[in-house]
Amino acid sequence: MTEKNEALKRAQKRYNEKNREQRNYLTKRSSARGFIRNKATLEDLQELESLISERRNMLEM
Repeated sequence: MTEKNEALKRAQKRYNEKNREQRNYLTKRSSARGFIRNKATLEDLQELESLISERRNMLEM
């Protein structure tokens, strides 16, 4: 059983090293969503809407 656990740990470590950018992206996205859902005030949401609009315009160019 411990050999299997060690093999899984090694495989997970390899995956994490190869996919660092994707993991960071998913972590940041999850944090942003959690903040919006659970902690954001009305002022925060208004500011975020403005930032999102600016970003959307940049991406559409």
